[in-house]
Amino acid sequence: MVNPWLAMETGTDPAERTRTLRHAHEAFLAGGPVAHPVRQVVADSWRRSASARATLDGPAPIDLDEPELRAYRDGHPLARAMPVFRDLLGSIAHDGAHVLAVCDPQGRMLWVEGHPGVRRHAERMNFVPGARWDERHAGTNAPGTALAADHAVQIFATEHYNKRVQQWTCAAAPLHDLRTGRLLGAVDITGGDHLASPHSLALVQATARAAEAHLASYASDAKYAAHPAPTAHLTVLARDEALLTTDGRTLRLGRRHSEIVLLLARHPEGLTGDRLATLLYGERDVRPVTLRAELSRLRHVVGPLLDSRPYRLTRTVETDADAVERDLTAGDLPAALRGYRGPLLPHSEAPGVRRIRSLLEDRLRRSVLTHRTPETLRLWADTPWGEHDLEIWEALEATALPGDTAPASTATRLRTAYALPPPSQRSRNTPAPSLRTGAPPRERGRDRPDSDGELSWPVTRTPAPPTP
Repeated sequence: MVNPWLAMETGTDPAERTRTLRHAHEAFLAGGPVAHPVRQVVADSWRRSASARATLDGPAPIDLDEPELRAYRDGHPLARAMPVFRDLLGSIAHDGAHVLAVCDPQGRMLWVEGHPGVRRHAERMNFVPGARWDERHAGTNAPGTALAADHAVQIFATEHYNKRVQQWTCAAAPLHDLRTGRLLGAVDITGGDHLASPHSLALVQATARAAEAHLASYASDAKYAAHPAPTAHLTVLARDEALLTTDGRTLRLGRRHSEIVLLLARHPEGLTGDRLATLLYGERDVRPVTLRAELSRLRHVVGPLLDSRPYRLTRTVETDADAVERDLTAGDLPAALRGYRGPLLPHSEAPGVRRIRSLLEDRLRRSVLTHRTPETLRLWADTPWGEHDLEIWEALEATALPGDTAPASTATRLRTAYALPPPSQRSRNTPAPSLRTGAPPRERGRDRPDSDGELSWPVTRTPAPPTP
């Protein structure tokens, strides 16, 4: 297949394709490997969905009720782009065979529009505003997989992980802030098998580009007025292999090159060879020629962006981590949490990178615990790096509304796994395990990167407490 993001080649029999994929899906669920003809993007998504224990035959969970949804989406940046979505995709969505959907970076549906009959049919699987359609909650699906892969994608029928969704076909594209590269969400069109054509994928990609350009017209937004648009952007959150966007092209960097560009971006004044070597290798005995060879290879990739004497970047390079830090500085914790896709270059052992990663994680988590509202606590807890964070769950337990027993139940389960008593019975010198401690022993091992260099689950470095 020429384009791996397209669901089918022209001329493929949809019925035969559906049967073949169903057999492959059943074999995978039975414990077998992912077999041909499953596309790599779908195979990676099935593995992430299985690791996350996504539902196999249930509806997507509702994350925002009507009042919360209304307030949240009214203030969301994508609200400004809805006229573009409706203009380019609205007529298709109302033709009686499709729905148009727009979600945030966490896969929460903000708008689902289209013919009333089709929407009622979609409601049976909770494809509705306020529902969570990221892979972790709903399994493989176009908007969720587009967010996970940060790429436009089609998902055809039985490529869906959740059997309840396998009668649908969808195409979605991620949406970014062109000034910062920050992920804003995704736009999706969902319908029948006829959507598995190059035209639907091209349409959502064109719509995403038009929406991004429309949002860029708001460059005078006060929040960013003091931050001129960067000429290059580096995506490092939840990725071991960074994406560098410069001069209208996106480059996928190797792991060592990702570390070097990140460190130079954090030191615009430049770094000497000795200082850069210390930040990369620490106290290891590494010959200077090793670093010079890495920098020579990097220069062949990025060209004039890299200069020397001292080593520095010739343009401003902003990272997605910078956007999170800016939101924290502005006091916009919910925006910072939505922008934080996961640990920065998670598998990097470079001392300079580990320090940046640790400082950002600590600052974000401290803000969550200080802010201490159910919304921000839930945003942190409902992530792979927060689901085992006992201190967060105990804070949620303390702030839960009457009748909401889920935080208490999760906190009790985690205390059992960590062999800890309730807070009232613990010494002040025995803090609850946090993201520094990692998952309980029986729930670890889900921290492997997928084939696109992005992590499905973050890495934890400090061993968890021993199994009781």
